[in-house]
Amino acid sequence: MKKKRVADIVNFLKSLKINSVRFNKILETNNLEKLRIINEALTHSSISKEINHEKLEFLGDAVLRLSASEFIENNFQRLTVGERSELRAQIVSDEWLAKLGGEIHLEKIIIVGPKVIGDRFSKDTIIAEITEALIGALYKCFNSVKEINLWLDQYWLKDSKLILDSPYKFNSKSKLQEWCQSKSINLPNYKIIETSKIHGDKKRFYCEVFIEGKLYASSYGQSHKKAEKTAASRAIESIMKIKIN
Repeated sequence: MKKKRVADIVNFLKSLKINSVRFNKILETNNLEKLRIINEALTHSSISKEINHEKLEFLGDAVLRLSASEFIENNFQRLTVGERSELRAQIVSDEWLAKLGGEIHLEKIIIVGPKVIGDRFSKDTIIAEITEALIGALYKCFNSVKEINLWLDQYWLKDSKLILDSPYKFNSKSKLQEWCQSKSINLPNYKIIETSKIHGDKKRFYCEVFIEGKLYASSYGQSHKKAEKTAASRAIESIMKIKIN
């Protein structure tokens, strides 16, 4: 690696503020063996077919679930196994990974083909993949989830509180389905219309959610998934208002 790339990676890693002797030693000594692993994670397959993020992303997927499980065990022991599974699903999701990647300004340090990251949807996917690869790289450097938890627990504590306080907002489709089942009525019916061909357009898809033939809510989204999720969340809010009234 060139000296500038080494310096850029070291500065990026410093910004993560992982309070670990082993981690800081890599930065202090410019350990090229470890830094090459990090660089591999930060290199997208669109720019190199030989050295890229894909293997470390595969590793990171498993490591992330283990690290999140350890976090939940240490902080939410009163949750049932089912509740733990639901919480973990939210804090290891692609959406959460993309959000984390944005918060640590990952876009500034990754190497990616110029044509691949041209629209918002592709960008979010790539950021999520590289974030997961970075997690895999940290595990490969230390053969431990310790540094990963030292880094991620602060984010998980904040987001877990939001998720546990308003679970339907983060798992709205499942919650709406559960409500229908509890009432012994048909499951929600989502109708999607593509209203724009522009990638990244926040109103690209329009979704309506019907229950027993009645329109409960609607929403726009830049993807099918986001439009359906927001519409389901609004449907639940509508149901809650009816209960209150």
